[in-house]
Amino acid sequence: MKVSFEGIGESVVTFYNSKTAAAGAGAPVKMSGNGEVSACADGNRFFGAALACDADFAAVQIGGYVQLSYSGTAPTVGFVKLASDGDGGVKLAETGGEFLVMDIDTVSKTIGLML
Repeated sequence: MKVSFEGIGESVVTFYNSKTAAAGAGAPVKMSGNGEVSACADGNRFFGAALACDADFAAVQIGGYVQLSYSGTAPTVGFVKLASDGDGGVKLAETGGEFLVMDIDTVSKTIGLML
């Protein structure tokens, strides 16, 4: 039997996509204006993950289970502080937001977490 967390508590919202620092699919995002999101720089606190983006809009998952790439030291399962790594993934950070990490794949360097 395989455990799956996909779909738990998923909430997706459409935002405007920043013209100056456009969000990309699969990457963490931050607010950048009224109803607008942008890509995160290194160390930025993120609130969601872009699922699909075009030049004008971004569909952003703001709740539920999501998988993201990580860089640096692998996080542990449980509550950990994470921030953007500036390259479309996340990293451990003392000043980041606290998230529940539910699974870690050290081969593909991905983590599953609850937003």
